[in-house]
Amino acid sequence: MRILVLLIDAFGGHGGIALYNRDLLTALCAHPDCAEVVAIPRLMPNRSEPQPAKLTYVTNGLKSKISYLKAVQQTVKKNPRFDLIVCAHINLIPVAFMLRLKLKAPIVLVIYGIDAWQPTKSLLVNKLVNKIDSFISISNVTRQRFLTWSNLPAEKGFLLPNAIHLEEYGPGPKNAELLKRYGLEGKTVLMTLGRLVSQERYKGFDELMEVLPELAKEIPNIAYLIVGKGSDQYRLEKKARALGIAGRVVFTGFIPETEKADHFRLADAYVMPSSGEGFGFVFLEAMACGVPVVASKVDGSREAVRDGELGLLVDPTDREELLAAIRMALGGERGKVPEGLDYFSFGRFTEHLHGIIGLIVGGSAI
Repeated sequence: MRILVLLIDAFGGHGGIALYNRDLLTALCAHPDCAEVVAIPRLMPNRSEPQPAKLTYVTNGLKSKISYLKAVQQTVKKNPRFDLIVCAHINLIPVAFMLRLKLKAPIVLVIYGIDAWQPTKSLLVNKLVNKIDSFISISNVTRQRFLTWSNLPAEKGFLLPNAIHLEEYGPGPKNAELLKRYGLEGKTVLMTLGRLVSQERYKGFDELMEVLPELAKEIPNIAYLIVGKGSDQYRLEKKARALGIAGRVVFTGFIPETEKADHFRLADAYVMPSSGEGFGFVFLEAMACGVPVVASKVDGSREAVRDGELGLLVDPTDREELLAAIRMALGGERGKVPEGLDYFSFGRFTEHLHGIIGLIVGGSAI
């Protein structure tokens, strides 16, 4: 079996979707019947990490959309025999259908979150969506919202949540160097990680900042660590000053992947009262570091905490509910990985994906 994967980024990318795609490619390569996986990324902002042996990672299409299309055409021209086309972003559907005319292989679309919650801005993409053979969704919330507008039968959809590599995390003491870097010695630390851009205000930075003055009356040493960078930082800094909490809010800027686990371990509670998360992989990372989490009950975050089994759930619009959950999380047991987190192990992810691929290629899903 040869599999062609069209994607935005994976190896050499950053963020949750790139991480999910790296696991997806690695798991595909581990399929016992797979001879080769050929993946063509649109972006690769960082140096690539080590890749699985069966993966051919085509990087000559990174410069522009035109160069990407040329890379796709050249790849297929060299060897046109593929048994499956994995379209790992909804905006790449037109490219996938162009290839299907030549390859005669089924298309499976991968959807992550708000990218697929409603019709896209492209009429062509929206028209082609209901012609795909099957799709894989990162969460049931995303699956259901996609089905409401795509007009696809529910049986064409498969659920495949994020995987967590538990061996890369684990509880531990707060890193003294990082505490000093951010002036957090002796502080009770709340943390949220995410891109600071206007498109991702749904992560709940504002909601948490708005309850911080009240929390500070009860917990004088409380601080809020915002991990990530982006153009919305100036607005958030201005808001912190207006709320009188500028001295309590710390912006880290971009952090390398190698420091991520140590940043999670700085937190006494990881809080992200979001309203637009497709899943919320960061909750898995925080819990894998032994940090209690507060997630949202209105988006895919609730699936990351198994509907409240692994963490606390709140309505982001309910101020008192959010305050109560933060107090409860801070009173919880820090340094303990919750039982049941292995539900999201990479081994289970791989096994589940292999089952899905068997159904699709075998014809049961098309």
